Amino acid sequence: MNITEIIAKELNVTKELPSFKAGDTITVYYTIKEGDKERTQLFKGDVIQRKGTGGTETFTIRKISHSVGVERIFPINSPLIEKIVVNKQGRVRRARIYYLRELTGKKARIKEVR
Repeated sequence: MNITEIIAKELNVTKELPSFKAGDTITVYYTIKEGDKERTQLFKGDVIQRKGTGGTETFTIRKISHSVGVERIFPINSPLIEKIVVNKQGRVRRARIYYLRELTGKKARIKEVR
């Protein structure tokens, strides 16, 4: 193992997060700091991709808000993420489902794993 990987592993405090992949519908609870106040906000949507490894791993979530598509990228090891809840497990054939960006309505549905 590389010395930079060893140092990065020691510095990053890993949380116990559920396993999820592209196609799953998840809710991310994260803290927002506004001045000296903190509050928890949630972002619920479909996972479009997981990217990277180790300390630089990120995931992208897409949701439709008032008929406008909204995407947000979260780092896995962010201290601002309080918890992640997996709502539904989806069945897709790709690791990055960017084709959802062009689809609307019933065509944008993802099949659920039973």
